[in-house]
Amino acid sequence: MKILAIADEESKYLWDFFEKSKVEGIDLIISCGDLDPHYLSFLATLAAVPVLYVHGNHDDKYERIPPEGCICIDDKIYVHEGVRILGLGGSMRYKPGGWQYTEREMRRRIRRLWPKLLWNRGFDILVTHAPAYSINDGRDLPHQGFKAFLKLMDKYRPKYLLHGHVHMSYGRQHKRFDQYQDTRVVNAFERCVIEIEPETPAYIGEKG
Repeated sequence: MKILAIADEESKYLWDFFEKSKVEGIDLIISCGDLDPHYLSFLATLAAVPVLYVHGNHDDKYERIPPEGCICIDDKIYVHEGVRILGLGGSMRYKPGGWQYTEREMRRRIRRLWPKLLWNRGFDILVTHAPAYSINDGRDLPHQGFKAFLKLMDKYRPKYLLHGHVHMSYGRQHKRFDQYQDTRVVNAFERCVIEIEPETPAYIGEKG
């Protein structure tokens, strides 16, 4: 299964100069947050594949302008062709506003998911907006990752963690790819393509 992961910045390559050949072979699109809802709706219409999303910390506007034709997977496990995808959007709470959480609040969200995790016997891909703590995150509170994500990966050993929130333009210390135990960590900033198989996931390449 080939997945187009996107986050934080709309890709001019896709939006301004769209050709269907640019998404040829893509089976699924996953947004890790902070994207224009019209952009997601555009991809859902023209790519003709499911578009999944979690909320970023700047996505309060989705309540007024929901991404049409797209599927919110926040606090859910979505199964696509046998691949189990868990969504946990939002960032560390740093000011008043929606889709921000303290570490305790994020742990509480995860505890509520236990029946779904048990029913689905875990998950294969963790989709978040914020990164995990100390893995490609920032030391400032707004960009600090969640320790709760580390515990999730420790227990369930997913094949991928897809996140956004940390822009590649912030500095060289922020990487596109990282590894945490058995989990391949991918910063989905703008766009990146990965491939996942039942047993052996493999990276295909970024930039579509």
